[in-house]
Amino acid sequence: MNDQVDPEDILNDALSFLGGSKVVEDEIITYGELQLTVAAKEGKANTLLADHLFSPGLFLAERIERGLLPLHKRNVIELGAGCALPSLLMSSLTAPPTSIVVTDYPDPGILGNLARNVERNAHLVSPGCTVRCCGYEWGTDVAPLLAYPEISGHGYDLVILSDLLHFHSSHDVLISSTDALLARSPDARVYVAAGDYTKPDVCDNFLLLGTQAGFTFDEVLPTEGQREWLGSSAVSGLDKAALSTRKAACRYWVGRRSE
Repeated sequence: MNDQVDPEDILNDALSFLGGSKVVEDEIITYGELQLTVAAKEGKANTLLADHLFSPGLFLAERIERGLLPLHKRNVIELGAGCALPSLLMSSLTAPPTSIVVTDYPDPGILGNLARNVERNAHLVSPGCTVRCCGYEWGTDVAPLLAYPEISGHGYDLVILSDLLHFHSSHDVLISSTDALLARSPDARVYVAAGDYTKPDVCDNFLLLGTQAGFTFDEVLPTEGQREWLGSSAVSGLDKAALSTRKAACRYWVGRRSE
């Protein structure tokens, strides 16, 4: 297995599913009332692919919009959040999580864009929900992320991993951080979405390491009536056919602690 993945190869593979077009063409990405940007294409943002919104973020957003994730009064953290579409959509729900922490690599370009997205959409956050933004590098000390009053001594009920599997060499630290952050509760869950451009053997490596770390991951396969886009919010001018194409280019797992 070659651990040195070229970000341009991932991007080209992702776009090949969409006929060479970007997932979203607009400079400002809209999902309903949300307005988001991606980091500028430079430095770490380019290397870590934080300068694009890929299909898994849209996939998770559709599931959130449809009420398929148990979010009300939960504590949620998103790793490698990018523009944080899933998390910020959660925060705007009528029955939102209690707290949401959006994290990404502590690079000024990446984190600055993420913080601006949080600030730009702060007026949409529902009462009773707190949204925080901070830098975090996978595999490092999670103590600051566990220090918030509602998290201390418990951990997070939900961990969101949207399109993070393509860097094979990062799987071990991604799993270790997830293990350290997820509450030791039978109801705690990890939601993982990946694009079909992430090779099956790469996904399998992540799942194997997760199993070895004490997780069980169940892949959720679409039924015949669930293949089309079923969200109701307008998404950056994309029609239902375009959104369905992006949805179809994703895989999805729900993880839990095996014990």
